[in-house]
Amino acid sequence: MSAEHSQEHSPGPSPAHSPNPDANPCDLTGRVAVVTGSGRGLGLAYATALARAGAAVVVNDLDAEAAERAAGSITRAGGRAVAEAVAVGTGEAAQALVDRAVTEYGRLDVMVTNAGILRDRVLWKMTDEDFDAVVATHLRGTFTCARAAAVRMREQGEGGSLVLVGSPAGQRGNFGQTNYAAAKAGIAAMVRTWSMELARDKITVNAVVPVAATAMTETIPAFAPYVRAMKEGTPLPDFLRKGEGFGTVEDCAALIPFLASDAARAVTGQCIGIGGDRLTLWSHPQETAVAYADGGWSPQAIAASWATSVGREPQTVGIPAPALPPGGGR
Repeated sequence: MSAEHSQEHSPGPSPAHSPNPDANPCDLTGRVAVVTGSGRGLGLAYATALARAGAAVVVNDLDAEAAERAAGSITRAGGRAVAEAVAVGTGEAAQALVDRAVTEYGRLDVMVTNAGILRDRVLWKMTDEDFDAVVATHLRGTFTCARAAAVRMREQGEGGSLVLVGSPAGQRGNFGQTNYAAAKAGIAAMVRTWSMELARDKITVNAVVPVAATAMTETIPAFAPYVRAMKEGTPLPDFLRKGEGFGTVEDCAALIPFLASDAARAVTGQCIGIGGDRLTLWSHPQETAVAYADGGWSPQAIAASWATSVGREPQTVGIPAPALPPGGGR
Protein backbone atom coordinates (compact mmCIF):
# COMPACT_ATOMS: atom_id res chain seq x y z
CA MET A 1 0.00 0.00 0.00
CA SER A 2 1.34 3.41 -0.91
CA ALA A 3 2.01 6.01 1.74
CA GLU A 4 -0.76 8.14 0.26
CA HIS A 5 -3.36 5.44 0.74
CA SER A 6 -2.15 4.32 4.15
CA GLN A 7 -2.86 7.67 5.78
CA GLU A 8 -6.01 8.48 7.69
CA HIS A 9 -8.21 10.93 5.83
CA SER A 10 -9.93 13.83 7.55
CA PRO A 11 -13.50 14.61 6.45
CA GLY A 12 -14.20 17.68 4.40
CA PRO A 13 -13.47 18.19 0.69
CA SER A 14 -12.99 21.73 -0.54
CA PRO A 15 -16.31 23.54 -0.90
CA ALA A 16 -17.88 23.13 -4.34
CA HIS A 17 -19.60 26.50 -4.08
CA SER A 18 -19.17 29.80 -2.27
CA PRO A 19 -22.70 30.35 -0.99
CA ASN A 20 -24.13 33.77 -0.28
CA PRO A 21 -24.07 34.14 3.52
CA ASP A 22 -27.55 35.66 3.41
CA ALA A 23 -29.01 32.75 1.44
CA ASN A 24 -30.62 29.59 2.80
CA PRO A 25 -27.64 27.18 3.02
CA CYS A 26 -29.94 24.22 2.39
CA ASP A 27 -31.57 25.71 -0.73
CA LEU A 28 -31.35 23.12 -3.52
CA THR A 29 -32.76 25.24 -6.33
CA GLY A 30 -31.16 24.13 -9.60
CA ARG A 31 -30.02 20.77 -8.19
CA VAL A 32 -31.21 17.41 -9.49
CA ALA A 33 -31.61 14.29 -7.37
CA VAL A 34 -32.40 10.60 -7.84
CA VAL A 35 -34.00 8.74 -4.93
CA THR A 36 -34.22 4.97 -5.32
CA GLY A 37 -37.10 3.10 -3.72
CA SER A 38 -39.06 6.31 -3.27
CA GLY A 39 -42.58 5.22 -4.16
CA ARG A 40 -43.63 5.14 -0.52
CA GLY A 41 -42.38 5.26 3.06
CA LEU A 42 -38.99 6.71 3.88
CA GLY A 43 -38.01 7.01 0.22
CA LEU A 44 -41.05 9.12 -0.61
CA ALA A 45 -40.35 11.32 2.42
CA TYR A 46 -36.77 11.81 1.20
CA ALA A 47 -37.88 12.71 -2.33
CA THR A 48 -40.54 15.09 -1.02
CA ALA A 49 -38.07 16.85 1.28
CA LEU A 50 -35.60 17.32 -1.57
CA ALA A 51 -38.32 18.76 -3.80
CA ARG A 52 -39.46 21.13 -1.07
CA ALA A 53 -35.87 22.36 -0.79
CA GLY A 54 -35.95 23.20 -4.51
CA ALA A 55 -34.44 20.12 -6.18
CA ALA A 56 -35.90 18.37 -9.20
CA VAL A 57 -36.32 14.68 -8.35
CA VAL A 58 -36.34 11.39 -10.23
CA VAL A 59 -38.63 9.13 -8.20
CA ASN A 60 -37.76 5.46 -8.53
CA ASP A 61 -39.64 2.36 -7.52
CA LEU A 62 -40.02 -1.21 -8.72
CA ASP A 63 -43.79 -0.59 -8.67
CA ALA A 64 -44.53 1.73 -11.60
CA GLU A 65 -47.87 2.83 -10.17
CA ALA A 66 -46.31 3.71 -6.82
CA ALA A 67 -43.58 5.70 -8.56
CA GLU A 68 -46.12 7.64 -10.64
CA ARG A 69 -48.27 8.36 -7.57
CA ALA A 70 -45.25 9.59 -5.64
CA ALA A 71 -44.06 11.83 -8.46
CA GLY A 72 -47.60 13.14 -8.85
CA SER A 73 -47.85 14.03 -5.17
CA ILE A 74 -44.65 16.07 -5.47
CA THR A 75 -45.72 17.93 -8.61
CA ARG A 76 -49.18 18.68 -7.21
CA ALA A 77 -47.46 20.33 -4.25
CA GLY A 78 -45.52 22.57 -6.62
CA GLY A 79 -42.32 20.55 -6.94
CA ARG A 80 -40.65 18.99 -9.95
CA ALA A 81 -40.53 15.21 -10.26
CA VAL A 82 -40.68 12.39 -12.76
CA ALA A 83 -41.07 8.66 -12.21
CA GLU A 84 -38.68 5.96 -13.37
CA ALA A 85 -39.77 2.38 -12.64
CA VAL A 86 -36.82 0.01 -12.53
CA ALA A 87 -35.48 -2.59 -10.12
CA VAL A 88 -32.14 -1.40 -8.79
CA GLY A 89 -29.21 -3.79 -8.64
CA THR A 90 -27.80 -3.92 -12.14
CA GLY A 91 -25.51 -1.46 -13.81
CA GLU A 92 -28.10 -1.00 -16.54
CA ALA A 93 -30.79 0.02 -14.04
CA ALA A 94 -28.44 2.49 -12.36
CA GLN A 95 -27.50 4.04 -15.69
CA ALA A 96 -31.18 4.34 -16.63
CA LEU A 97 -31.80 6.40 -13.50
CA VAL A 98 -28.85 8.71 -14.15
CA ASP A 99 -29.83 9.06 -17.82
CA ARG A 100 -33.40 9.96 -16.86
CA ALA A 101 -32.16 12.74 -14.58
CA VAL A 102 -29.89 14.12 -17.29
CA THR A 103 -32.53 13.83 -20.04
CA GLU A 104 -35.24 15.52 -17.97
CA TYR A 105 -33.23 18.10 -16.07
CA GLY A 106 -29.80 18.33 -17.69
CA ARG A 107 -27.60 17.17 -14.80
CA LEU A 108 -27.30 15.09 -11.61
CA ASP A 109 -26.22 16.45 -8.23
CA VAL A 110 -27.60 14.04 -5.63
CA MET A 111 -28.01 10.26 -5.50
CA VAL A 112 -29.96 8.79 -2.57
CA THR A 113 -29.75 4.99 -2.46
CA ASN A 114 -32.81 4.02 -0.45
CA ALA A 115 -34.21 0.98 -2.30
CA GLY A 116 -34.35 -2.19 -0.27
CA ILE A 117 -36.17 -5.41 0.54
CA LEU A 118 -36.29 -7.80 3.50
CA ARG A 119 -36.01 -11.58 3.62
CA ASP A 120 -35.65 -12.17 7.37
CA ARG A 121 -34.70 -15.64 8.61
CA VAL A 122 -32.26 -17.09 11.11
CA LEU A 123 -28.99 -18.38 9.68
CA TRP A 124 -29.92 -22.07 9.48
CA LYS A 125 -33.18 -21.30 7.68
CA MET A 126 -31.91 -18.61 5.31
CA THR A 127 -31.72 -19.78 1.70
CA ASP A 128 -29.25 -18.73 -0.95
CA GLU A 129 -32.11 -16.89 -2.65
CA ASP A 130 -32.98 -15.01 0.56
CA PHE A 131 -29.39 -13.88 0.94
CA ASP A 132 -28.74 -13.01 -2.67
CA ALA A 133 -31.95 -11.03 -3.17
CA VAL A 134 -31.26 -8.70 -0.23
CA VAL A 135 -27.59 -8.24 -1.02
CA ALA A 136 -28.38 -7.58 -4.70
CA THR A 137 -30.85 -4.82 -3.87
CA HIS A 138 -29.17 -3.16 -0.89
CA LEU A 139 -25.45 -3.66 -1.43
CA ARG A 140 -25.07 -4.13 -5.17
CA GLY A 141 -27.87 -1.64 -5.83
CA THR A 142 -26.07 0.96 -3.74
CA PHE A 143 -22.78 0.23 -5.50
CA THR A 144 -24.14 0.40 -9.04
CA CYS A 145 -26.23 3.54 -8.45
CA ALA A 146 -23.40 5.32 -6.65
CA ARG A 147 -20.92 4.35 -9.37
CA ALA A 148 -23.15 5.64 -12.18
CA ALA A 149 -23.81 8.85 -10.25
CA ALA A 150 -20.12 9.38 -9.45
CA VAL A 151 -19.16 9.02 -13.11
CA ARG A 152 -21.70 11.66 -14.11
CA MET A 153 -20.79 14.03 -11.26
CA ARG A 154 -17.08 13.78 -12.08
CA GLU A 155 -17.85 14.58 -15.72
CA GLN A 156 -19.80 17.66 -14.64
CA GLY A 157 -16.87 18.74 -12.48
CA GLU A 158 -18.99 20.62 -9.94
CA GLY A 159 -19.10 18.17 -7.04
CA GLY A 160 -22.19 16.41 -5.74
CA SER A 161 -23.60 14.29 -2.95
CA LEU A 162 -24.02 10.56 -2.49
CA VAL A 163 -26.43 9.84 0.36
CA LEU A 164 -26.51 6.14 1.17
CA VAL A 165 -29.10 4.64 3.46
CA GLY A 166 -27.84 2.47 6.30
CA SER A 167 -29.52 0.89 9.31
CA PRO A 168 -28.90 0.24 13.00
CA ALA A 169 -28.79 -3.42 11.97
CA GLY A 170 -25.70 -2.71 9.90
CA GLN A 171 -24.05 -0.91 12.80
CA ARG A 172 -24.79 -3.50 15.50
CA GLY A 173 -26.30 -6.61 13.90
CA ASN A 174 -29.88 -7.83 14.36
CA PHE A 175 -31.36 -11.24 15.08
CA GLY A 176 -32.74 -12.89 11.93
CA GLN A 177 -31.18 -10.38 9.54
CA THR A 178 -27.92 -11.90 8.33
CA ASN A 179 -28.45 -10.65 4.78
CA TYR A 180 -29.78 -7.20 5.66
CA ALA A 181 -27.25 -6.48 8.42
CA ALA A 182 -24.36 -7.61 6.22
CA ALA A 183 -25.50 -5.40 3.34
CA LYS A 184 -25.98 -2.36 5.56
CA ALA A 185 -22.59 -2.90 7.21
CA GLY A 186 -21.09 -3.02 3.73
CA ILE A 187 -22.78 0.27 2.90
CA ALA A 188 -21.13 1.89 5.93
CA ALA A 189 -17.77 0.63 4.65
CA MET A 190 -18.52 2.03 1.20
CA VAL A 191 -19.20 5.44 2.76
CA ARG A 192 -15.77 5.53 4.36
CA THR A 193 -14.01 4.30 1.22
CA TRP A 194 -15.81 6.50 -1.31
CA SER A 195 -15.46 9.62 0.84
CA MET A 196 -11.70 9.26 0.35
CA GLU A 197 -11.84 8.34 -3.32
CA LEU A 198 -14.20 11.18 -4.30
CA ALA A 199 -12.85 13.96 -2.08
CA ARG A 200 -10.79 15.55 -4.87
CA ASP A 201 -13.93 15.70 -7.01
CA LYS A 202 -15.78 17.57 -4.23
CA ILE A 203 -18.34 14.76 -3.99
CA THR A 204 -19.47 14.08 -0.44
CA VAL A 205 -20.48 10.59 0.66
CA ASN A 206 -22.48 9.93 3.82
CA ALA A 207 -24.90 7.38 5.23
CA VAL A 208 -28.23 8.11 6.87
CA VAL A 209 -29.18 5.66 9.64
CA PRO A 210 -32.94 6.24 10.05
CA VAL A 211 -35.35 5.00 12.71
CA ALA A 212 -39.00 5.64 11.88
CA ALA A 213 -42.52 4.31 12.06
CA THR A 214 -42.80 2.21 8.92
CA ALA A 215 -44.53 -1.00 7.88
CA MET A 216 -41.44 -2.85 9.08
CA THR A 217 -41.17 -1.25 12.54
CA GLU A 218 -44.91 -1.65 13.06
CA THR A 219 -44.23 -5.38 13.36
CA ILE A 220 -41.98 -4.82 16.42
CA PRO A 221 -44.22 -5.58 19.43
CA ALA A 222 -42.83 -2.75 21.59
CA PHE A 223 -43.51 -0.16 18.88
CA ALA A 224 -46.69 -1.56 17.32
CA PRO A 225 -49.32 0.01 19.64
CA TYR A 226 -47.70 3.43 19.37
CA VAL A 227 -47.49 3.26 15.58
CA ARG A 228 -51.16 2.28 15.40
CA ALA A 229 -52.10 5.12 17.77
CA MET A 230 -50.05 7.57 15.70
CA LYS A 231 -52.03 6.60 12.60
CA GLU A 232 -55.19 7.50 14.52
CA GLY A 233 -53.85 10.95 15.38
CA THR A 234 -52.12 10.39 18.73
CA PRO A 235 -48.60 11.88 18.78
CA LEU A 236 -45.74 9.60 19.69
CA PRO A 237 -44.68 10.09 23.32
CA ASP A 238 -41.43 11.80 24.26
CA PHE A 239 -39.86 8.61 25.58
CA LEU A 240 -40.00 7.27 22.01
CA ARG A 241 -39.20 10.47 20.12
CA LYS A 242 -36.28 11.39 22.38
CA GLY A 243 -35.32 8.29 24.31
CA GLU A 244 -35.50 5.87 21.37
CA GLY A 245 -35.07 8.38 18.56
CA PHE A 246 -38.22 6.95 16.99
CA GLY A 247 -40.61 9.12 14.99
CA THR A 248 -42.19 9.61 11.60
CA VAL A 249 -40.60 9.19 8.19
CA GLU A 250 -40.81 12.96 7.78
CA ASP A 251 -38.59 13.37 10.86
CA CYS A 252 -35.87 11.34 9.14
CA ALA A 253 -36.27 13.18 5.84
CA ALA A 254 -34.90 16.45 7.24
CA LEU A 255 -31.36 15.09 7.07
CA ILE A 256 -31.41 14.47 3.30
CA PRO A 257 -31.62 18.08 2.01
CA PHE A 258 -28.95 19.09 4.52
CA LEU A 259 -26.51 16.45 3.26
CA ALA A 260 -27.28 17.42 -0.35
CA SER A 261 -26.68 21.13 0.28
CA ASP A 262 -23.82 23.60 0.52
CA ALA A 263 -24.26 23.54 4.30
CA ALA A 264 -22.78 20.02 4.32
CA ARG A 265 -19.87 20.57 1.91
CA ALA A 266 -17.44 19.67 4.70
CA VAL A 267 -19.45 16.65 5.92
CA THR A 268 -18.28 13.40 4.35
CA GLY A 269 -17.45 9.83 5.35
CA GLN A 270 -20.01 9.90 8.18
CA CYS A 271 -22.83 7.62 9.35
CA ILE A 272 -25.52 9.88 10.79
CA GLY A 273 -28.52 8.66 12.72
CA ILE A 274 -31.86 10.44 12.81
CA GLY A 275 -35.28 9.63 14.19
CA GLY A 276 -37.94 11.39 16.20
CA ASP A 277 -36.32 14.30 18.03
CA ARG A 278 -32.82 12.80 18.00
CA LEU A 279 -29.84 13.37 15.69
CA THR A 280 -26.74 11.23 16.27
CA LEU A 281 -23.30 10.49 14.85
CA TRP A 282 -22.25 6.84 14.76
CA SER A 283 -18.64 6.00 15.56
CA HIS A 284 -16.40 4.17 13.13
CA PRO A 285 -15.04 0.77 14.22
CA GLN A 286 -11.81 1.18 16.12
CA GLU A 287 -9.60 -0.75 18.51
CA THR A 288 -10.88 -0.43 22.07
CA ALA A 289 -8.27 -2.52 23.93
CA VAL A 290 -4.73 -3.72 23.27
CA ALA A 291 -2.24 -6.08 24.91
CA TYR A 292 1.32 -7.08 24.00
CA ALA A 293 3.45 -10.20 24.32
CA ASP A 294 7.18 -10.12 23.69
CA GLY A 295 7.95 -12.26 20.66
CA GLY A 296 4.28 -12.68 19.74
CA TRP A 297 1.28 -14.57 21.05
CA SER A 298 0.69 -18.29 21.50
CA PRO A 299 -2.80 -19.77 21.83
CA GLN A 300 -2.05 -20.62 25.46
CA ALA A 301 -0.89 -17.08 26.24
CA ILE A 302 -4.03 -15.61 24.71
CA ALA A 303 -6.18 -17.99 26.77
CA ALA A 304 -4.31 -17.12 29.96
CA SER A 305 -4.60 -13.35 29.55
CA TRP A 306 -7.85 -12.88 27.64
CA ALA A 307 -10.20 -12.23 30.58
CA THR A 308 -7.84 -9.73 32.21
CA SER A 309 -6.61 -7.93 29.08
CA VAL A 310 -8.38 -7.23 25.80
CA GLY A 311 -11.36 -9.44 26.69
CA ARG A 312 -12.08 -7.68 29.96
CA GLU A 313 -14.91 -5.58 28.50
CA PRO A 314 -16.29 -7.35 25.42
CA GLN A 315 -18.34 -5.34 22.94
CA THR A 316 -22.11 -5.76 22.92
CA VAL A 317 -24.12 -6.80 19.87
CA GLY A 318 -27.64 -6.25 18.63
CA ILE A 319 -30.03 -3.31 18.64
CA PRO A 320 -30.97 -2.48 22.24
CA ALA A 321 -34.57 -3.26 23.11
CA PRO A 322 -36.79 -0.19 23.56
CA ALA A 323 -36.78 1.07 27.15
CA LEU A 324 -40.49 1.29 27.86
CA PRO A 325 -41.44 3.33 30.93
CA PRO A 326 -43.65 1.84 33.67
CA GLY A 327 -47.19 1.44 32.47
CA GLY A 328 -46.18 1.21 28.82
CA GLY A 329 -45.53 4.93 28.40
CA ARG A 330 -49.14 6.03 28.62
